[in-house]
Amino acid sequence: MRSDLVVIGLGYVGLPLALEACRSGMAVAGLDRDARTVARLGEGRSHIDDIDDEAVASMGAAGFTATTDERVIADAAAVVVCVPTPLSEHGGPDLAMVEDACAVISRHLRPGTLVVLESTTYPGTTDEVVRPILERSGLKAGTDFHLAFSPERVDPGNRDYGIRNTPKVVGGYTPACTAAAAAFYGKFVDQVVQAAGTREAEMAKLIENTYRHVNIALVNEMAVFSHELGIDLWDAISCAATKPFGFQAFRPGPGVGGHCIPIDPNYLAHKVRTLGYPFRMVELAQEINTRMPRYVVERAQQLLDRAGKTLGGARVLLLGVTYKADIADQRETSARHVVRRLRALGAEVSFHDPYVPAWEVDGIPVPAATGALPETLERADVAILLQQHRAYDLHEIERHAPLLLDTRGSARPQAHVERL
Repeated sequence: MRSDLVVIGLGYVGLPLALEACRSGMAVAGLDRDARTVARLGEGRSHIDDIDDEAVASMGAAGFTATTDERVIADAAAVVVCVPTPLSEHGGPDLAMVEDACAVISRHLRPGTLVVLESTTYPGTTDEVVRPILERSGLKAGTDFHLAFSPERVDPGNRDYGIRNTPKVVGGYTPACTAAAAAFYGKFVDQVVQAAGTREAEMAKLIENTYRHVNIALVNEMAVFSHELGIDLWDAISCAATKPFGFQAFRPGPGVGGHCIPIDPNYLAHKVRTLGYPFRMVELAQEINTRMPRYVVERAQQLLDRAGKTLGGARVLLLGVTYKADIADQRETSARHVVRRLRALGAEVSFHDPYVPAWEVDGIPVPAATGALPETLERADVAILLQQHRAYDLHEIERHAPLLLDTRGSARPQAHVERL
C-alpha cells in the first residue's frame, strides 16, 4: 500500500513526527530495527515520554503501521531518517545508523521520492555521506529524487512547543529539493524556513546547541568561583535577567545531558578539526561541563566535613537522575558521572526518582529508595538534588534532609542547605 511518509527510527524524534503527520491526514508507516519497539507500537503502547498510549492508539486508527520490513520504503512518497547519531568511542561522529538507514533506502528508492535526513550531524553529511549511498540505487539526487536535511527540534517534556508549532528549517541539495521538502513539511508544520542548502540547515542545528553548551559552561564556571567568593550566583543571575534586552538567563547545574548538548557541539568541533585547527570555545565548554559532576561531589563532601562526617561510608541520596525535569529520559545524564565519583570515594549511593523505577550505572544497580520520601531523606547523611521534578516538594525535602545540596538553585539557603 502506498504511503505518504515512512519514518525510519521511531524514537524521541521519529515517533512525534509520525504522530503529527498522521494527525494531518497522511498515510504514515514507521520502520525500526527494534522488534520490541515495533511490537509495542502495534499493541497501541508508547515507549517515549511525550506520547501517551492514547496518542499511539489514535495513530493506529488513522492507519499508521510500524514494521521492521524495509520493503515498506518502496511505496513511500517521502522517507525521513530519524536515527540516533551518538559519539564514537573516540569522541567523533558515529554515523553508522545513518549509513545503515541510507543503505536500506537505496535498495528501495523510486524516482520522485523525497528523502530527508533529520538526524543531527556535521555540515556536509547530507551531501558527502548520505547522497553517495542513496545514489547506489542508480538514481541521481536533484534529478531523479529529492534530497534534503531538516534538523530535528524535539524538546522532550516541553508542553508548549511540539512538531506543529516549532518552525521547521529545511535545506535541499538543489533549490527544487528545498521546495519539495518545504511543501512536504508545510502539510503539518505551521512555519517552514528555507535554508540556502543542506550545509546551512545542518549548521543551524549545531549553532543552536553550541550556543546553549557554551553559555551553560560559562555559568557553571561562574558557580565554582562565586561560591569561593561568597557570591550568591543564583541571585545575581535573577537580577541580571530583569534586563529587558541583550541578556538571556542560563543557570548552572550538575553537568549537561540529553541527546543534544553533550553531543552535537562535538560534531561541529570534529568538522572544524578537519580544517587543521581546534574549535577552542566548544572544547573549553566541554571541559568545564564535564567536570561539574566531580565538583558536585566535592561540594557534598564539604557539607559532610562541616557536619563532622566523611564521604567514605556516607549514605548519599540522589534526587532526580534523568537529564531533564519531569521526563524519564536518562540519555547522557550527568547523574551517572556523579554516581561513579561517589562510588570511587566509598559512599553508599541510592536514588529517588518518580520517573525511574530501576537504574544502574556501569552495569551495577543503584539501589532505589523505598518507602515515603521524608523517611528516606532522614535515613541519608546527605541528599543531592540533581533534577527538580515537579513532583518534588522542596519544602518537604528541606525539612527532612539532614544535609542538602541543591544543584538547581531553588532551595532556600540554610545551615543544612546549600545551593550549587
